[in-house]
Amino acid sequence: MANRSGGSDDPWPVKAYKNDRFIFGKPGRSLRLLAEYSEPEARFEQYGIADTVVFFGSARVRPHDVCEAALLDAEKSGGDIVAARQALGMSRYYEAARELAFRLTNWSKSLEDSEKRFVVCTGGGPGIMEAANRGASEAAGINIGLNISLPREQHANPYITRELNFEFHYFFMRKFWFMYLAKALIAFPGGFGTLDEFFETLTLIQTRKLRKRMPVVLFGGEFWSEVINFPALVQHGTIAAEDLGLFKTIDSVDEAFDYLTCELTEHALCYPGRKL
Repeated sequence: MANRSGGSDDPWPVKAYKNDRFIFGKPGRSLRLLAEYSEPEARFEQYGIADTVVFFGSARVRPHDVCEAALLDAEKSGGDIVAARQALGMSRYYEAARELAFRLTNWSKSLEDSEKRFVVCTGGGPGIMEAANRGASEAAGINIGLNISLPREQHANPYITRELNFEFHYFFMRKFWFMYLAKALIAFPGGFGTLDEFFETLTLIQTRKLRKRMPVVLFGGEFWSEVINFPALVQHGTIAAEDLGLFKTIDSVDEAFDYLTCELTEHALCYPGRKL
């Protein structure tokens, strides 16, 4: 019987779905896009993930103990003390994300008839993403990491539930999965990526492309008020005054936890549907 493996001496042509030149070339792009939709969908259904709480934030923020040790080292060795102190100050956001994810996961697990509800979901990398996955893991909860292939900074953190660790090539497919299952979003201090994700979320809400209620928390008022002058957008007429109500700026884990659990209880517990 003829071997149909598609080798160089094989008379049989290679099947299209086994042809790397086709799959990974321009003609196969639509199939790669479809794969980044269908494979996560199948996995989410397999593990019963109905909805998520999404954490955004910088990949560069490190844990408090790591930053504290780095500052001591800088002081002893004559290193960059200013940068070390700045990193130590920012580490409070790592610890806040970790605690908030821990508390939300415990709350979710306590809900009656709500198995695997409001699962913590992040971009899967280091920094704030690691902190949220870590907090959920420390609460013995499953959690999701939507990683993306990047030349630097991005690598899967060790706290993601193994079966729910994803790797994307296309940013827009990754963003789709952030939004499709999300019932709430918390944006911690971050850079271009965090700003991109946060503003895209606001745009979807503002234009009513998101048909579900989506509470959005900006965590860290001191950071955000310095980085973005939201009132100026109203002053210059580029957004409406009521658009400032699309998100809530919060400075404490307690306030964020109370606000999010109240919103999710009132608006999401009875509506597990996934539609945007």
